[in-house]
Amino acid sequence: MGMNVQPQLSFLLDYETPRMIELGANFYAAQFHLMKLLPARYMLDRAEESGALQPGGHITETSSGTFAMALAMLAAVRGYGFTIVSATSLMDASFKERLKQLGASVILVEDESRTGNQSGRLAELHRVLESKPGAFWPKQYDNPDNPAAYSRLAEMIVEKLGRIDYLVGCVGSGGSLSGTTRYLRSLFPEMRAIAVDTNNSVLFGHAAGPRLLRGLGNSILPWNLDHTLIDEVHWVGALQAFGATRELYRRRAMYVGPTSGAAALVGAWYARTHPQETVVAIMPDKGYRYQSTVYSDEWLRSQAGWPAATLTEPTELSEIVPAGEGDWTYMRWARRPL
Repeated sequence: MGMNVQPQLSFLLDYETPRMIELGANFYAAQFHLMKLLPARYMLDRAEESGALQPGGHITETSSGTFAMALAMLAAVRGYGFTIVSATSLMDASFKERLKQLGASVILVEDESRTGNQSGRLAELHRVLESKPGAFWPKQYDNPDNPAAYSRLAEMIVEKLGRIDYLVGCVGSGGSLSGTTRYLRSLFPEMRAIAVDTNNSVLFGHAAGPRLLRGLGNSILPWNLDHTLIDEVHWVGALQAFGATRELYRRRAMYVGPTSGAAALVGAWYARTHPQETVVAIMPDKGYRYQSTVYSDEWLRSQAGWPAATLTEPTELSEIVPAGEGDWTYMRWARRPL
């Protein structure tokens, strides 16, 4: 007798509901199985309500990571067609195969410069939209439903912990940190929002370039990133993030991705230096996608500069300057625009 699975929210609820993990006396992690499922579902729900996404319709987006996976899962469960556009430098064969097995059509544009080829991806996405009249494009970087979805995360944090003094989160589309901060500030106006970025990401003023640390950073400025909410920004080099990720697994058996490792590295520093205040770090995903990279000793040894000296605190900057993959720097942003 076959399983009769109904495409209801509860089917994937566990994926988008974080566990609150105590990492120290004043340090907690909101650790997700797949955080991007939360905004993806919210965006599709709103699109269905407005009629922008019709029953049996088609979804298309440009993404190389967990937002692509979230949309593929929802499309499979709800009966939509789905086309994802990415670049050859951004998506490995294993992840591509996982998406295809969920029924997704995967288009990878060439990217010899290894900078993401955002213009080529958008051009290909528009070709898909033209070929599929009525297709829905969620526009995760600019859709206000992306940050709005994170009011639920903020509510869950408050229900578990009460007052929050520091919120630490990695930034890519800008949705998670901007949305969660906006809601929490309505309750705790003095709460400090700490953005975690990486080298060669334009989000806080670096020039665009190849990024070894994936899952955070961006080569374009998303509308959903509200710089005026951010108190401080940290640029975590890939080697520091990889080391922190492996340390989480070795010390706490937390099998997470390097974005979570970067957030934990920064959050732990705030918890140590502000022992009377509550610090929460957002950890967006699990580590399964990184089995052959971050969790492979052989792969790590092949990376220039590995192993890097383990840093326990960042270097403060007075101006935005490039840094290396073994570096960790930060700047007081002071809730100003870019």
